Amino acid sequence: MDEPNTARLETFSDGVFAIAATLLVLEFTVNKVHRDLGNQLLHLWPAYLAYVTSFVTIGIIWMNHHHTVSLLGRADRTMLFINILLLLTVAFLPFPTKLVAKDLHHGGETAAALVYTATLLLMAVLHQVWWRYARHGRRLIAEQVPDSALHAVDRAYLAGVPAYGAAFVIAFFSPLAAVGLTFAIAAFYLPSAALFDR
Repeated sequence: MDEPNTARLETFSDGVFAIAATLLVLEFTVNKVHRDLGNQLLHLWPAYLAYVTSFVTIGIIWMNHHHTVSLLGRADRTMLFINILLLLTVAFLPFPTKLVAKDLHHGGETAAALVYTATLLLMAVLHQVWWRYARHGRRLIAEQVPDSALHAVDRAYLAGVPAYGAAFVIAFFSPLAAVGLTFAIAAFYLPSAALFDR
């Protein structure tokens, strides 16, 4: 059964994005027993890096999701299911972010980076599946949306899966470089959202 519009899909999605982004900040903790607060704050740099990368990534996915939903004229049950899978990975992101924050400069950094990059890769894959399902044959696209707008989204999404795939592979060899690459991907995608309007 089709939804005549996308209001419920977007409202529910916005709520999940907001909760996931808010939970990220809970990963900042200090030990009250130790008095050297400045040193503790300094050694939280993996948490800062993971937080900024994850928050910006969630923000970019939310921006992209918001834009692509605006191109839809309706939603069907399959789209709602794919959307739930996408939101599942978004809501999961605080967990691998916590792993990176705690283990990036301790033992277990490879496993932490692998879980983190794998989550981002899965998120990129699901977002691509989400878009391709809606776009195929203009299945769910609103009638007034020009093909040029669809091609702009195609271009913007083109690099996501290969880039996060590369970060996942690099995590086997250099966890810090892999997390750094995810930050670079987020930094690339933040201004490249303008591609949607070209």
